[in-house]
Amino acid sequence: MIEHIKFCGDHLKILDQTLLPHEKKYIECRNTGTLIEAIKSLRIRGAPALGIIGAYGVVIAALESKTEKEFMEKVEKIKNARPTAVNLSWGVENVLNSADSFKSIGKMIDTAKSIHEEDIQKNKKIGKNGAKLIKKRFRVLTHCNAGALATGGYGTALGVIRTAFEKNKKIEVFVDETRPLCQGSRLTAWELKEENIPCTLITDSTAGFLMQKRKIDIVITGADRIAMNGDTANKIGTYSLSVLAKENNIPFYIAAPLSTFDRNSKTGNDILIEYRDEEEVLYLYGKKVATDVPALNPAFDITPNKYITGIITEKGIISPPYEKNIKEILK
Repeated sequence: MIEHIKFCGDHLKILDQTLLPHEKKYIECRNTGTLIEAIKSLRIRGAPALGIIGAYGVVIAALESKTEKEFMEKVEKIKNARPTAVNLSWGVENVLNSADSFKSIGKMIDTAKSIHEEDIQKNKKIGKNGAKLIKKRFRVLTHCNAGALATGGYGTALGVIRTAFEKNKKIEVFVDETRPLCQGSRLTAWELKEENIPCTLITDSTAGFLMQKRKIDIVITGADRIAMNGDTANKIGTYSLSVLAKENNIPFYIAAPLSTFDRNSKTGNDILIEYRDEEEVLYLYGKKVATDVPALNPAFDITPNKYITGIITEKGIISPPYEKNIKEILK
């Protein structure tokens, strides 16, 4: 299992995902400023992983704060470091609720470690539930990275794939490169290769071609926030895949822990979409690859519930009608 988040008593060590797959290097986060920079720059990313980072971030904020006011100001900055993934604020709030004050560092550490370990166990349950959908021979398409690097260490969408592979199912994974930051080609393909799981990298625009040629049996992605009606925010390009899957009668599944559901978002219209710097589109590995024009760079899009076959969670697979069944599973 990939260990990319390490708590070292008074600081965090995080595997810098911006350097993968070419370099495996850990950075040390000894203050909230370094931690927030790591979140914003995507050195650490993925909704469940951000929940864990948010939890440990509260500990770091407490260790460096002299007053309750200073502590809460630092915590708010961590919560707002990235707006779309609900797990970040979820992790922060869980640790805050476990403590009597900013001096209750022991309680905070215990809660953060528990969130980290529980995420791994939840992911394994998601994998077990989702693997039931995978036939003995199956071709799976996934988007972005929803593997160990995006979670506590096992994976949601890739957790399903990993579990199916461990059960000796003959699967082949098609990996969208996921422009503009190539989380598919840099991270997902790297993870799958590390696990010796057969995979083929494709450009994002190749997915429809493969579906039309009947070379995809199922699509599984992760999620950064799920509304109470089942509308889902995930990496930009997910919505397009869901429409293509519907057109070609291919099942489309979301894999995510229950912490990704946002009780305050009734529909996808309530989810704030993060827009990132245009340079991520205009440049690749520091080299400009576009002419001098403006670029639009939304990090996520919303997949309406009508395009989603089911949502794989640690408590089972949620099927339509989503509003009723999501409320039931969250009780």
